Amino acid sequence: MPLHPTWTDIAIRLALTILAGAIIGFDRGARGHAAGLRTTILVGLAASLSMIQANLLLSLDGKEPGSFAVMDLMRLPLGILTGVGFIGGGTILKKGDLVTGVTTAATLWLITVIGLCLGGGQLALGCIATVIGVVTLSVLKWVDEMIPRRHRATLIVTCEADFGVIDALPKLIAPLHYSGRFQEQRRHDGSAKADYVFEVSWRRPEATYPPIDLLRFLEKHFVVRSFELTTENGK
Repeated sequence: MPLHPTWTDIAIRLALTILAGAIIGFDRGARGHAAGLRTTILVGLAASLSMIQANLLLSLDGKEPGSFAVMDLMRLPLGILTGVGFIGGGTILKKGDLVTGVTTAATLWLITVIGLCLGGGQLALGCIATVIGVVTLSVLKWVDEMIPRRHRATLIVTCEADFGVIDALPKLIAPLHYSGRFQEQRRHDGSAKADYVFEVSWRRPEATYPPIDLLRFLEKHFVVRSFELTTENGK
């Protein structure tokens, strides 16, 4: 950090911080995620201002430039990172095996570090980090969606109460490259029918079609009461 930042230096740092937050936040907001344009700008500004404040609070009178090597200038920025850790933790939601908000939390962490870089005067480093962040969030998203990953869902079907369905259903869906594992039987009061709960799993890229083929196939043999995804790429 320069020992004597001017108001021009401060204005450039704040402007670049707002621009970096706006670029990353617009991408997240356009995709419908929680941390959008205003959130990323505010988080980046908080980090940038903390570094500017640390820069301005340096005591310059009667000190040689080399004496600043023994000063702990990172206490304030580290406190900012700790606070952002709590905010990021609040964006992560978990329901069973379904975890969402991980990418949003990582985005807040990234924009905080970018704000610290720009507020500390490392303009080139902050700009490079912004470009890398945008490429990672936007361009690499398409690569990530093409990677085959394991999906799971809870399937509930209704049929005549017969434990033979426990073996029959997994065998029926196996040729479609799905696997099924029995979990529970729920008998209907005063009826010969029952609900059978299965965990269905398959491997497929995120960008491909949903398992409509499986549901259409199952409807020919059972009454499908529910089909709920239990895994999702955390974003």
